[in-house]
Amino acid sequence: MELSALKDLVILFGLALITVIAFRKLQLPSIIGFLATGILAGPSLLGLIGSTHEVEQMAEVGIVLLLFTIGIEFSLTELMRIRKLVFWGGGAQLLLTIAAVAVAAVLFGLAPGAAVFVGFLVALSSTAILMKLLMDAGEMDTPHGKTVLGILIFQDLCVVPLMLLTPFLAGAGGGVSGLFISLVKAAGVVAVAHLGARHAIPWIFGQVVKVKSRELFILSIIFVGFGTAWLTNLAGLSLALGAFIAGLAISESEYSHQALGDIIPFRDAFISLFFISVGMLLDVHIFLRHPLYVALLILAIIVLKGVIAAASVLILGIPARIAVLAGLGLAQIGEFSFILAQSGLRYQLLTPERYQLFLAASVATMALTPFCLQWAPQFADRIMRWLPRALVRGQGGLIERERKMRLSDHVIVVGYGLNGRNLTKVLKGHKIHYVIVEANPYTVSTERKRGVPIVFGDAARAEVLEQAHLARARILVIAISDAAASRRVAAVARQLNPNLHIIVRTRYLLEMEPLYALGVNEVIPEELETSVEIFARVLKRYLVPHDQVEASIAAVRSDSYQMLRSASRRHSHAVGITGFLSGAEIGTFTVEAGAPLADQPLSRGLLRNRSGATLIAVRRGEEVAPNPEPSWQLRAGDVALLLGTPGQLAVAGGLFEAPPAGP
Repeated sequence: MELSALKDLVILFGLALITVIAFRKLQLPSIIGFLATGILAGPSLLGLIGSTHEVEQMAEVGIVLLLFTIGIEFSLTELMRIRKLVFWGGGAQLLLTIAAVAVAAVLFGLAPGAAVFVGFLVALSSTAILMKLLMDAGEMDTPHGKTVLGILIFQDLCVVPLMLLTPFLAGAGGGVSGLFISLVKAAGVVAVAHLGARHAIPWIFGQVVKVKSRELFILSIIFVGFGTAWLTNLAGLSLALGAFIAGLAISESEYSHQALGDIIPFRDAFISLFFISVGMLLDVHIFLRHPLYVALLILAIIVLKGVIAAASVLILGIPARIAVLAGLGLAQIGEFSFILAQSGLRYQLLTPERYQLFLAASVATMALTPFCLQWAPQFADRIMRWLPRALVRGQGGLIERERKMRLSDHVIVVGYGLNGRNLTKVLKGHKIHYVIVEANPYTVSTERKRGVPIVFGDAARAEVLEQAHLARARILVIAISDAAASRRVAAVARQLNPNLHIIVRTRYLLEMEPLYALGVNEVIPEELETSVEIFARVLKRYLVPHDQVEASIAAVRSDSYQMLRSASRRHSHAVGITGFLSGAEIGTFTVEAGAPLADQPLSRGLLRNRSGATLIAVRRGEEVAPNPEPSWQLRAGDVALLLGTPGQLAVAGGLFEAPPAGP
């Protein structure tokens, strides 16, 4: 490597450190910082880099690694699980956007081929930015997060076909016959990659793993990725296609997770150079020469993409609020559009002036993405007031197939993710009636065929909760990961049923106070419960006795939830007995045959003397005996309701259990 190239790298990475730190403090994605680094270092501003050729070559390595890791992460199983959302939603978004942009571009005087190519550029959204923002916000598992993911998967799948089509739009691909030849070549390479995934890749990695050398394993990953990309380039196809196919081959092997973990640092380093190189190509004077044109172009992209993406989601029958959130999330230009744009510039589908306008608008839409996601919930709430009820709730066959359910004293579970599934499984085992409210139409369709009592719609809508018979329900459990949506559901539910007991799952302790203020009775923070589970497992690995582990758990929960209860008592809905008794809890225990309390009268005082807990009531079959007499004798199968501190209840629990059988 020449000294000048090394100097350029030092300048770019040093400037990137300062720029990205500044942008992160402004809550902007790192990608925007890399683009800004390139703009600052480029010839249009500071001119710190003498030659951009070496930087562009290393940026090409970043593109190869990006496609390579996408191939590794790609899961055919996950694709089939959300195939309707991916192919129907993603397909509608991509095709409608390309068609709308192409028509508009033709009206503004572009040739048909160039107009369609501009549609390619606008149709793609930023996988890198959106995935980072959604993961940071904890919204990957929300309905709109899954919707965005499905559409992005389809876009990523279409990147390679769009790259193959680009030369033909410019008339440089040999027409239909040339396109057919390219597709045959691509199919042949895919077939070879599939055979490699079944035979060659496992053998290669198997030999490497036997050596037990991490360095050799990393070298083998790079060899497979870059070697496949080079071979596809020799066949007349793009490097990016070869890298994606190589990643796809590795994804089918048992070494995919380790390979991904080892290659990601290289990808991140080189892909940053790609974004820096894009920024270096941007002429900032374009903003000064055409300020109004650039501003209108930015606005047109956001509005057009947002509306079409939302419409594509609505077509699937998904509620309008989720569609609006997904639409605003997808309303930016993607990183793969930069790759296509450079190809379009090479094939003269874009003039240098239009290329600069595109770069300016793209960088701006990327920078606005965090703000679009931040403002999306408020914007969606306002839009809902003006939309027809059918769109707000969702429409199509799912609504028409709703069955009338006669329920009372039941549990309503909002969200059918992991938490919802585990809860309903336990409720079913205890013969407690429940109904699920879920906004994913495909989940609803699948589960309804299995006989699961499930209602389709947005639980923040009163009519959806009424369909679940909220007025006659005993408990509402909100088991979704979207904090803002949880607050809306809780507020509507409390307004409709003041006597309802509401339990909410949330991620962080900071999200608890607003939920209590809205009338939630209990909030379960994952942050606290995860920490409890971690230290419990640590203690068990050190063979700490079970009763001491339970006592430690009780102490931590007592201290932590005491603080949380103080927050709940500040609000008027906390009128239950635990709202008045500081540090007290209510627990139920089943008397096992042979337990110390079995067949013993309460007058002996065994429960009170050993644990300090107070017996409130006993249920025997269908009979409930509140405040039982001292002569009452507990039997196996009785369910006792106790009041006490967490420590007292932990000790009392042992009195209801049969002693372990001897050897």
